Amino acid sequence: MCEIIFVCTGNTCRSPMAAALASAIFQREGLTIQVSSAGVFATDGQPASKNAALAMENEKLDLSAHKSRKTLPEILEAATLVLAMTRGHLSHIKNLCPAANAFTLGEFAESLMEISDPFGGNLEEYLTCAAQIKKLLIVCTDKFKNL
Repeated sequence: MCEIIFVCTGNTCRSPMAAALASAIFQREGLTIQVSSAGVFATDGQPASKNAALAMENEKLDLSAHKSRKTLPEILEAATLVLAMTRGHLSHIKNLCPAANAFTLGEFAESLMEISDPFGGNLEEYLTCAAQIKKLLIVCTDKFKNL
């Protein structure tokens, strides 16, 4: 089965939102792609941030079961595709696992956009971040169909 891992810093904001949004898009498109998320500096077992959960509720998605996990070489190697939120995250991924099939989400969408970090921000910043992610995921839909 195809698996995509979304990676951010702490795995409590951007990458869990990306995984939830991607999962919803894949379900709507009839794609059987497994999604998960991780963080380059994550502490295992943390819940999604309150505003990430609220932003996803706005999309009718539920992050209540999310638990953060650290990015490890073995999960990167096992993934079909790794999508990082920023070039900094991508650099960390490539240092950790040079063989990983990894890109920034923006790069995969053929855009220079990096996903802004809403951590510590208000709900509006999380909603803006979620909209950035969703926009890029939709642009990539045809590429996801070809994985």
